[in-house]
Amino acid sequence: MKISIERAVLLKAVSQAQSVVERRNTIPILANVLIEAEGDTVQFRATDLDIEVVDKANAMVERAGATTVAATTLHEIVRKLPDGALVTLTDDSAAGRLTVEAGRSNFSLATLPREDFPVMASSEYSSNFSAPAPALRRLFDKAKFAISTEETRYYLNGVYLHVSDGEDGKVLRAVATDGHRLARIDTDLPASASDMPGVIVPRKTVGELRKLLDDDDMEIAVSVSETKVRFATPSITLTSKVIDGTFPDYTRVIPQGNTRKLEVDASEFAKAVDRVATVSSERSRAVKLQLDEDRLVLSVNSPDSGAAEEELVVAYNDERLEIGFNAKYLLEIASQVDRENAVFMFNSAGDPTLMREGGDTSAVYVVMPMRV
Repeated sequence: MKISIERAVLLKAVSQAQSVVERRNTIPILANVLIEAEGDTVQFRATDLDIEVVDKANAMVERAGATTVAATTLHEIVRKLPDGALVTLTDDSAAGRLTVEAGRSNFSLATLPREDFPVMASSEYSSNFSAPAPALRRLFDKAKFAISTEETRYYLNGVYLHVSDGEDGKVLRAVATDGHRLARIDTDLPASASDMPGVIVPRKTVGELRKLLDDDDMEIAVSVSETKVRFATPSITLTSKVIDGTFPDYTRVIPQGNTRKLEVDASEFAKAVDRVATVSSERSRAVKLQLDEDRLVLSVNSPDSGAAEEELVVAYNDERLEIGFNAKYLLEIASQVDRENAVFMFNSAGDPTLMREGGDTSAVYVVMPMRV
Protein backbone atom coordinates (compact mmCIF):
# COMPACT_ATOMS: atom_id res chain seq x y z
CA MET A 1 0.00 0.00 0.00
CA LYS A 2 1.19 3.49 -0.86
CA ILE A 3 -0.93 6.63 -0.53
CA SER A 4 -0.45 10.40 -0.42
CA ILE A 5 -2.93 12.47 1.55
CA GLU A 6 -3.21 16.03 2.84
CA ARG A 7 -2.23 16.43 6.47
CA ALA A 8 -5.55 18.16 7.46
CA VAL A 9 -7.65 15.37 5.92
CA LEU A 10 -5.50 12.69 7.53
CA LEU A 11 -5.58 14.39 10.94
CA LYS A 12 -9.38 14.61 10.95
CA ALA A 13 -9.75 10.92 10.05
CA VAL A 14 -7.10 9.65 12.46
CA SER A 15 -8.32 11.80 15.39
CA GLN A 16 -11.83 10.35 15.06
CA ALA A 17 -10.35 6.84 14.98
CA GLN A 18 -7.93 7.20 17.89
CA SER A 19 -10.60 8.58 20.22
CA VAL A 20 -12.53 5.29 19.90
CA VAL A 21 -9.45 3.19 20.71
CA GLU A 22 -9.16 2.23 24.38
CA ARG A 23 -5.85 3.33 25.91
CA ARG A 24 -5.57 0.23 28.07
CA ASN A 25 -6.52 -3.06 26.48
CA THR A 26 -5.27 -6.62 26.55
CA ILE A 27 -5.68 -7.22 22.79
CA PRO A 28 -2.84 -5.40 20.97
CA ILE A 29 -4.70 -5.10 17.63
CA LEU A 30 -7.44 -3.02 19.32
CA ALA A 31 -4.89 -0.22 19.84
CA ASN A 32 -4.49 -0.02 16.05
CA VAL A 33 -6.34 1.70 13.25
CA LEU A 34 -7.04 -0.33 10.10
CA ILE A 35 -6.05 1.64 6.97
CA GLU A 36 -7.57 0.36 3.70
CA ALA A 37 -6.72 2.05 0.39
CA GLU A 38 -8.48 1.40 -2.90
CA GLY A 39 -9.40 3.46 -5.98
CA ASP A 40 -9.05 7.08 -4.90
CA THR A 41 -10.24 6.66 -1.29
CA VAL A 42 -8.68 5.51 1.94
CA GLN A 43 -10.68 4.18 4.87
CA PHE A 44 -9.65 4.42 8.53
CA ARG A 45 -11.40 1.96 10.84
CA ALA A 46 -11.09 1.71 14.64
CA THR A 47 -13.01 -0.29 17.23
CA ASP A 48 -13.11 -1.19 20.92
CA LEU A 49 -15.48 -4.11 20.14
CA ASP A 50 -18.47 -2.03 21.34
CA ILE A 51 -18.09 0.95 18.99
CA GLU A 52 -16.71 1.02 15.48
CA VAL A 53 -15.93 4.17 13.52
CA VAL A 54 -15.10 4.22 9.82
CA ASP A 55 -13.81 7.44 8.25
CA LYS A 56 -13.49 7.70 4.47
CA ALA A 57 -11.19 10.27 2.85
CA ASN A 58 -9.96 11.11 -0.62
CA ALA A 59 -6.31 10.33 -1.29
CA MET A 60 -3.89 9.63 -4.13
CA VAL A 61 -3.61 5.84 -4.03
CA GLU A 62 -0.47 4.67 -5.85
CA ARG A 63 -0.75 1.13 -4.60
CA ALA A 64 -3.92 -0.35 -3.06
CA GLY A 65 -3.65 -2.38 0.11
CA ALA A 66 -4.34 -2.47 3.83
CA THR A 67 -2.49 -2.51 7.13
CA THR A 68 -2.96 -1.68 10.81
CA VAL A 69 -0.84 0.71 12.88
CA ALA A 70 -1.00 2.16 16.42
CA ALA A 71 -3.76 4.79 16.29
CA THR A 72 -2.47 7.05 19.06
CA THR A 73 1.10 7.14 17.69
CA LEU A 74 -0.06 7.91 14.15
CA HIS A 75 -2.35 10.64 15.47
CA GLU A 76 0.47 12.25 17.48
CA ILE A 77 2.79 12.21 14.44
CA VAL A 78 0.21 13.74 12.09
CA ARG A 79 -0.80 16.34 14.70
CA LYS A 80 2.81 17.55 14.95
CA LEU A 81 3.41 17.77 11.20
CA PRO A 82 3.30 21.27 9.64
CA ASP A 83 0.02 22.61 8.22
CA GLY A 84 -0.42 22.02 4.51
CA ALA A 85 2.01 19.08 4.42
CA LEU A 86 1.43 16.24 2.00
CA VAL A 87 1.81 12.96 3.90
CA THR A 88 2.87 9.73 2.22
CA LEU A 89 2.08 6.40 3.89
CA THR A 90 3.93 3.36 2.54
CA ASP A 91 3.34 -0.12 3.88
CA ASP A 92 6.05 -2.76 3.75
CA SER A 93 4.14 -5.86 4.85
CA ALA A 94 7.19 -8.13 4.56
CA ALA A 95 9.06 -5.99 7.11
CA GLY A 96 5.94 -5.28 9.17
CA ARG A 97 6.50 -1.51 8.91
CA LEU A 98 4.55 1.56 7.81
CA THR A 99 6.63 4.52 6.67
CA VAL A 100 5.17 8.00 7.25
CA GLU A 101 6.88 10.75 5.20
CA ALA A 102 6.15 14.47 5.07
CA GLY A 103 8.74 16.95 3.81
CA ARG A 104 11.98 16.14 5.65
CA SER A 105 10.24 14.09 8.34
CA ASN A 106 10.35 10.32 8.14
CA PHE A 107 8.84 7.82 10.60
CA SER A 108 8.80 4.03 10.57
CA LEU A 109 6.03 2.40 12.60
CA ALA A 110 5.40 -1.24 13.52
CA THR A 111 2.30 -2.78 11.95
CA LEU A 112 0.11 -5.78 12.68
CA PRO A 113 -1.57 -7.92 9.98
CA ARG A 114 -4.93 -6.61 8.78
CA GLU A 115 -6.38 -10.15 9.00
CA ASP A 116 -6.23 -9.93 12.81
CA PHE A 117 -8.36 -6.76 12.91
CA PRO A 118 -11.90 -7.42 14.21
CA VAL A 119 -14.65 -5.96 12.04
CA MET A 120 -18.01 -5.45 13.73
CA ALA A 121 -20.59 -7.81 12.28
CA SER A 122 -23.13 -5.95 10.22
CA SER A 123 -26.62 -6.07 11.63
CA GLU A 124 -30.04 -6.17 10.01
CA TYR A 125 -31.45 -2.78 10.95
CA SER A 126 -35.21 -2.80 11.46
CA SER A 127 -35.52 0.97 11.23
CA ASN A 128 -33.74 3.38 8.86
CA PHE A 129 -34.36 7.11 8.71
CA SER A 130 -32.51 10.39 8.39
CA ALA A 131 -32.55 13.32 10.81
CA PRO A 132 -31.04 16.82 10.66
CA ALA A 133 -27.74 17.14 12.55
CA PRO A 134 -28.97 20.12 14.68
CA ALA A 135 -32.00 18.12 15.92
CA LEU A 136 -29.87 15.12 16.97
CA ARG A 137 -27.25 17.45 18.48
CA ARG A 138 -29.90 19.12 20.64
CA LEU A 139 -31.34 15.76 21.78
CA PHE A 140 -28.01 14.38 22.96
CA ASP A 141 -26.37 17.63 24.14
CA LYS A 142 -29.23 18.53 26.45
CA ALA A 143 -29.67 15.01 27.84
CA LYS A 144 -26.11 13.77 28.33
CA PHE A 145 -25.33 15.66 31.57
CA ALA A 146 -27.87 13.45 33.38
CA ILE A 147 -26.33 10.12 32.29
CA SER A 148 -25.45 7.99 35.32
CA THR A 149 -21.83 7.00 35.93
CA GLU A 150 -22.81 4.26 38.39
CA GLU A 151 -21.71 1.01 36.78
CA THR A 152 -24.08 -1.13 38.88
CA ARG A 153 -27.09 0.54 37.27
CA TYR A 154 -25.65 -0.04 33.80
CA TYR A 155 -29.03 0.55 32.09
CA LEU A 156 -28.75 4.23 33.12
CA ASN A 157 -25.26 4.61 31.57
CA GLY A 158 -26.61 6.05 28.35
CA VAL A 159 -29.32 8.08 26.62
CA TYR A 160 -32.64 6.32 25.99
CA LEU A 161 -33.63 7.18 22.40
CA HIS A 162 -37.18 6.20 21.51
CA VAL A 163 -40.45 7.23 19.89
CA SER A 164 -43.04 8.61 22.31
CA ASP A 165 -46.25 10.62 22.50
CA GLY A 166 -45.70 14.36 22.67
CA GLU A 167 -48.28 17.11 23.11
CA ASP A 168 -48.94 17.29 19.35
CA GLY A 169 -48.44 13.69 18.30
CA LYS A 170 -45.47 11.34 18.07
CA VAL A 171 -41.95 12.66 18.80
CA LEU A 172 -38.39 11.35 18.82
CA ARG A 173 -37.37 11.54 22.48
CA ALA A 174 -34.07 11.33 24.39
CA VAL A 175 -34.11 10.66 28.14
CA ALA A 176 -31.25 10.37 30.62
CA THR A 177 -31.30 10.09 34.39
CA ASP A 178 -29.02 9.13 37.27
CA GLY A 179 -31.75 8.99 39.90
CA HIS A 180 -31.01 12.53 41.16
CA ARG A 181 -31.85 14.48 38.01
CA LEU A 182 -33.56 13.70 34.74
CA ALA A 183 -33.56 15.26 31.27
CA ARG A 184 -36.31 14.61 28.70
CA ILE A 185 -35.84 16.19 25.28
CA ASP A 186 -38.21 15.94 22.29
CA THR A 187 -37.80 16.71 18.59
CA ASP A 188 -40.04 16.24 15.56
CA LEU A 189 -40.34 12.60 14.55
CA PRO A 190 -38.38 12.05 11.31
CA ALA A 191 -40.22 10.37 8.44
CA SER A 192 -39.87 6.54 8.53
CA ALA A 193 -38.85 6.58 12.22
CA SER A 194 -42.21 5.60 13.74
CA ASP A 195 -41.30 1.90 13.98
CA MET A 196 -37.92 2.51 15.62
CA PRO A 197 -37.24 0.24 18.62
CA GLY A 198 -36.25 2.12 21.79
CA VAL A 199 -32.50 1.84 22.43
CA ILE A 200 -30.09 2.98 25.15
CA VAL A 201 -27.12 4.68 23.44
CA PRO A 202 -23.99 4.27 25.65
CA ARG A 203 -22.21 7.29 27.14
CA LYS A 204 -19.03 6.80 25.07
CA THR A 205 -21.05 6.56 21.86
CA VAL A 206 -22.86 9.81 22.72
CA GLY A 207 -19.45 11.50 23.06
CA GLU A 208 -18.19 10.12 19.73
CA LEU A 209 -21.45 10.91 17.94
CA ARG A 210 -21.17 14.57 18.95
CA LYS A 211 -18.21 14.94 16.54
CA LEU A 212 -20.45 14.02 13.60
CA LEU A 213 -23.09 16.63 14.35
CA ASP A 214 -21.33 19.98 13.94
CA ASP A 215 -22.50 20.70 10.39
CA ASP A 216 -25.92 22.39 10.59
CA ASP A 217 -26.81 21.54 6.98
CA MET A 218 -26.08 17.84 7.24
CA GLU A 219 -28.61 15.04 7.34
CA ILE A 220 -27.53 12.06 9.45
CA ALA A 221 -28.60 8.59 8.33
CA VAL A 222 -29.73 6.66 11.41
CA SER A 223 -30.20 2.88 11.49
CA VAL A 224 -31.50 1.09 14.55
CA SER A 225 -31.87 -2.57 15.51
CA GLU A 226 -32.53 -4.23 18.87
CA THR A 227 -28.78 -4.59 19.49
CA LYS A 228 -27.03 -1.87 17.45
CA VAL A 229 -27.37 1.71 16.33
CA ARG A 230 -25.58 3.35 13.42
CA PHE A 231 -25.13 7.03 12.56
CA ALA A 232 -23.68 7.90 9.15
CA THR A 233 -22.59 11.01 7.28
CA PRO A 234 -21.21 10.83 3.72
CA SER A 235 -17.69 10.34 5.09
CA ILE A 236 -18.04 8.87 8.61
CA THR A 237 -19.98 5.85 9.87
CA LEU A 238 -20.31 5.27 13.61
CA THR A 239 -21.72 1.89 14.67
CA SER A 240 -22.32 0.99 18.29
CA LYS A 241 -23.79 -1.77 20.37
CA VAL A 242 -26.64 -0.52 22.53
CA ILE A 243 -26.94 -1.18 26.26
CA ASP A 244 -28.66 -4.50 26.83
CA GLY A 245 -31.13 -3.54 29.52
CA THR A 246 -34.54 -2.00 30.15
CA PHE A 247 -34.73 1.73 30.79
CA PRO A 248 -37.00 2.45 33.79
CA ASP A 249 -40.42 4.06 33.39
CA TYR A 250 -39.23 7.68 33.63
CA THR A 251 -42.76 9.10 33.27
CA ARG A 252 -43.47 8.15 36.89
CA VAL A 253 -40.86 10.59 38.23
CA ILE A 254 -41.88 13.59 36.12
CA PRO A 255 -44.16 15.56 38.47
CA GLN A 256 -47.56 16.55 37.06
CA GLY A 257 -49.06 18.48 39.95
CA ASN A 258 -46.39 21.09 40.72
CA THR A 259 -48.15 24.46 40.86
CA ARG A 260 -45.70 26.89 42.51
CA LYS A 261 -44.07 28.71 39.59
CA LEU A 262 -40.76 30.56 39.68
CA GLU A 263 -39.53 32.40 36.61
CA VAL A 264 -35.93 33.62 36.65
CA ASP A 265 -33.26 34.82 34.22
CA ALA A 266 -31.37 31.58 33.53
CA SER A 267 -27.87 33.02 33.19
CA GLU A 268 -28.24 35.32 36.24
CA PHE A 269 -29.52 32.35 38.26
CA ALA A 270 -26.61 30.11 37.19
CA LYS A 271 -24.03 32.78 38.04
CA ALA A 272 -25.60 33.42 41.45
CA VAL A 273 -25.68 29.69 42.29
CA ASP A 274 -22.05 29.41 41.23
CA ARG A 275 -21.02 32.34 43.42
CA VAL A 276 -22.74 31.22 46.63
CA ALA A 277 -21.64 27.59 46.14
CA THR A 278 -18.02 28.70 46.34
CA VAL A 279 -18.10 28.43 50.14
CA SER A 280 -20.03 25.16 50.36
CA SER A 281 -18.30 21.97 51.41
CA GLU A 282 -17.41 19.98 48.30
CA ARG A 283 -19.13 16.82 49.51
CA SER A 284 -22.70 18.08 49.64
CA ARG A 285 -22.57 21.40 47.79
CA ALA A 286 -26.05 22.18 49.10
CA VAL A 287 -27.68 25.50 48.15
CA LYS A 288 -30.85 26.70 49.88
CA LEU A 289 -33.50 28.56 47.89
CA GLN A 290 -35.84 30.81 49.90
CA LEU A 291 -38.77 31.98 47.83
CA ASP A 292 -41.03 34.85 48.70
CA GLU A 293 -43.10 37.38 46.75
CA ASP A 294 -40.98 38.15 43.62
CA ARG A 295 -37.77 37.49 45.47
CA LEU A 296 -35.35 34.58 45.68
CA VAL A 297 -32.58 34.30 48.26
CA LEU A 298 -29.85 31.76 47.52
CA SER A 299 -27.79 30.79 50.54
CA VAL A 300 -25.09 28.38 51.61
CA ASN A 301 -24.04 27.69 55.17
CA SER A 302 -20.93 25.59 55.58
CA PRO A 303 -19.71 25.13 59.17
CA ASP A 304 -16.15 24.52 57.92
CA SER A 305 -15.68 27.32 55.42
CA GLY A 306 -18.30 30.02 55.96
CA ALA A 307 -21.61 31.29 54.61
CA ALA A 308 -22.87 33.11 51.52
CA GLU A 309 -26.13 34.70 50.44
CA GLU A 310 -27.38 36.37 47.28
CA GLU A 311 -30.75 37.86 46.42
CA LEU A 312 -32.37 37.83 42.97
CA VAL A 313 -35.46 39.60 41.68
CA VAL A 314 -37.73 36.92 40.17
CA ALA A 315 -41.33 36.32 39.18
CA TYR A 316 -42.95 34.33 41.99
CA ASN A 317 -46.31 34.91 43.65
CA ASP A 318 -47.07 31.82 45.67
CA GLU A 319 -46.63 30.75 49.29
CA ARG A 320 -43.24 31.13 50.91
CA LEU A 321 -41.01 28.11 50.21
CA GLU A 322 -37.60 26.90 51.39
CA ILE A 323 -35.95 24.11 49.41
CA GLY A 324 -32.40 22.83 49.02
CA PHE A 325 -30.54 21.42 46.01
CA ASN A 326 -27.12 20.11 45.09
CA ALA A 327 -25.41 23.15 43.51
CA LYS A 328 -23.81 21.06 40.76
CA TYR A 329 -27.20 19.73 39.63
CA LEU A 330 -28.74 23.21 39.58
CA LEU A 331 -25.83 24.58 37.55
CA GLU A 332 -25.96 21.77 35.02
CA ILE A 333 -29.68 22.16 34.50
CA ALA A 334 -29.54 25.97 34.29
CA SER A 335 -26.75 25.73 31.70
CA GLN A 336 -29.07 23.79 29.36
CA VAL A 337 -31.39 26.78 28.96
CA ASP A 338 -30.97 28.45 25.57
CA ARG A 339 -33.74 30.94 26.11
CA GLU A 340 -33.61 33.84 28.52
CA ASN A 341 -35.89 32.51 31.23
CA ALA A 342 -35.89 29.31 33.23
CA VAL A 343 -39.21 28.25 34.72
CA PHE A 344 -39.15 26.13 37.89
CA MET A 345 -42.30 24.36 39.09
CA PHE A 346 -42.28 23.37 42.79
CA ASN A 347 -44.66 21.38 44.95
CA SER A 348 -43.03 21.16 48.38
CA ALA A 349 -39.55 21.06 49.92
CA GLY A 350 -39.45 17.26 49.69
CA ASP A 351 -40.84 16.71 46.19
CA PRO A 352 -39.06 16.65 42.82
CA THR A 353 -38.85 20.00 41.05
CA LEU A 354 -39.59 20.48 37.36
CA MET A 355 -37.67 22.91 35.16
CA ARG A 356 -38.22 23.99 31.57
CA GLU A 357 -37.16 26.77 29.19
CA GLY A 358 -39.80 29.51 29.20
CA GLY A 359 -43.04 28.10 27.75
CA ASP A 360 -41.21 25.41 25.77
CA THR A 361 -42.17 21.92 26.92
CA SER A 362 -39.96 20.04 24.41
CA ALA A 363 -37.13 20.11 26.97
CA VAL A 364 -38.08 19.18 30.53
CA TYR A 365 -35.76 18.61 33.48
CA VAL A 366 -36.41 17.12 36.91
CA VAL A 367 -34.16 17.56 39.93
CA MET A 368 -34.52 15.97 43.37
CA PRO A 369 -34.22 18.29 46.38
CA MET A 370 -31.91 17.69 49.32
CA ARG A 371 -32.23 18.55 53.00
CA VAL A 372 -30.41 21.72 54.07
